[in-house]
Amino acid sequence: MNLLTATTRYYLLLALFLFVGGSLGLYHGINWALRTEVGEQLADRRRELLAKAQANELPSVSQLAILLDISRTPRPLGFRDTVLLDRTENEMVPHRQLTFPLVVRGEGPVWVSLRKSLVETEDLLGVVLAVMVAVLALLLAGMVGLNRWLSARLWAPFRHTLAALRGYNLQQHQPLALPAPAVAEFAELNQALNGFSQRLVADYQSLREFTANAAHETQTPLAIMQAQLEQLLQVPALAEDPAAAPLVADLYRGTLRLSRLHQALSLLSKIENRQFAEAQPVRLDELLTERMAQLEPLFDARELRYGLDIAQAPVVVLMHPGLADSLLQNLLQNAVRHNVRGGALMATLTRHELKVSNTGPATPGDPARFFERFRKHNAASDSPGLGLSIVQQICAHYGFGLSYKLTEHGTRHTLRVTLPAAVGTAAPAVLSASD
Repeated sequence: MNLLTATTRYYLLLALFLFVGGSLGLYHGINWALRTEVGEQLADRRRELLAKAQANELPSVSQLAILLDISRTPRPLGFRDTVLLDRTENEMVPHRQLTFPLVVRGEGPVWVSLRKSLVETEDLLGVVLAVMVAVLALLLAGMVGLNRWLSARLWAPFRHTLAALRGYNLQQHQPLALPAPAVAEFAELNQALNGFSQRLVADYQSLREFTANAAHETQTPLAIMQAQLEQLLQVPALAEDPAAAPLVADLYRGTLRLSRLHQALSLLSKIENRQFAEAQPVRLDELLTERMAQLEPLFDARELRYGLDIAQAPVVVLMHPGLADSLLQNLLQNAVRHNVRGGALMATLTRHELKVSNTGPATPGDPARFFERFRKHNAASDSPGLGLSIVQQICAHYGFGLSYKLTEHGTRHTLRVTLPAAVGTAAPAVLSASD
């Protein structure tokens, strides 16, 4: 329900409440006025008869009985409503009745009942109610028509602003340029959004520049340190010094770890800043086969039983080739890193999902926290603890589903990536090996 419809609904409810209350008040007011008028007419007729009786101008009772309803027995006095048969229409008609005593000279008192039909009153009330209902219908129809007109015309600038916000992409490095509509509130909103987008673009540009500068300024010293340490490790004199050699080796391992951490953080920053905008069809089945083949020496070194099952090929997804490679690389390396010697690793790929499972030690805790940055199953590991965070960011970037499941008493770890609809089918391809 939009804002205009909601406000119009309240206006209609208020109008309906006031209209019904006003109609009831008008009905009772008109009814009271008409009955009062009829009562005054009957009272005038009574005064006229009493004046004639006092002046002895009335005919005999028998003659009056022809024109009036006269009774010699007492009747209840005053005004009352009654219903009489209308012989012309052959139906009961409501009347207003006034009964009073009248003294006819020489014949004693009699009781006279004067009556006047209320049919005209009820007809008038019916006409009034019909007019009120017609006015209410016109009011409702007018409000609905006005609502549609306002929605189509006055709210057009707001819909234009909303469409611009939905289509806005920060990677375009351009702030919003919303026009200033005639409505003051919408003009103020557009002005605020334009200013906000300008600040957002400036902050985003500063962040990109900082990320690029930090990556450039730290990558070069790291590469120099790594190269110099490699040269130092090859110096023959270093091997003769049992105290210096372990220290240099530790420094070299530290630079390697720092370099991996730098690359992982740079990749995470680029993904979060959506600097991988170019998407193209990627044969995920071929890429997975290549990565599994490249890691075979590592599998053999860890004495892992491994397998690859591609149930449906080709499996094509739209994503950046570099991110596709990083996704598979981190999934497989995570399965190797957290495996046990002589364990098992299985990668399964269909057009709907990619599943990588591996054996490993039981890991207590919430599986959802395994995707946190710098989260390690083993605190002594050389891994920076960013592999699953990178996988999660890539999946979020492309809208892939990601889940982590522990089975077999917590010793079987399964990572499942839900893929969008892929294209192509072919015969299954299976690659497996064991030590």
